[in-house]
Amino acid sequence: MALQLWETLKEAIPVYTGLSPATFFTVLALLFAVYYVISGLFGSSDRHYSPRESEQLSQPPPPPVQLGEITEEELKQYDGSDPAKPLLMAIKGQIYDVSQSRVFYGPGGPYALFAGKDASRALAKMSFEEKDLTGDVSGLSPFEVDALQDWEYKFMSKYVKVGSVKSAVVTDGAPAEEPAESTDRDVAKPAEDGPSESAAVVSEETPLGADAVKE
Repeated sequence: MALQLWETLKEAIPVYTGLSPATFFTVLALLFAVYYVISGLFGSSDRHYSPRESEQLSQPPPPPVQLGEITEEELKQYDGSDPAKPLLMAIKGQIYDVSQSRVFYGPGGPYALFAGKDASRALAKMSFEEKDLTGDVSGLSPFEVDALQDWEYKFMSKYVKVGSVKSAVVTDGAPAEEPAESTDRDVAKPAEDGPSESAAVVSEETPLGADAVKE
């Protein structure tokens, strides 16, 4: 049975490859040797770490530290560039500690540009553009709002919330002008009503004055 299979294989090799059986097996052996050498070179670099790197990989991330309310500028300090600080990211103004997913959000990770920022708009639009790395979610489509909500649920269930981003307080604008307008209207009303009331008083008192003179 084995001899018959070998004879069949020897006849098929020249037909399908155009090589003699000896040449075919020689090429096949060389291919295996090259594959083994290349896989050994590239594979070994991934498996060997320095003692310091091995220690860092074996240690779990530190427990999350509550920061309270911080500014966007302060949040940038936690983008992973300083390994001594936690890796933070914000969604809809809420800050989460994503240190446990440093491979994704840390330096060199696929989502590293989101770290240290409120990336709500970028997550909603699935965008990696610099202009979308903001917490401004105005003008989003219903689909984008749902996508952002899914991201928020994911972060709430997986990561610890450690603070919030201070929102800017607007001191100038229409709301500040409304009291001034209402004050003008309040001042104007007595001015408009004053003459009519005084006129009414005069018209009512004048006949009385005339009657007093006649009497």
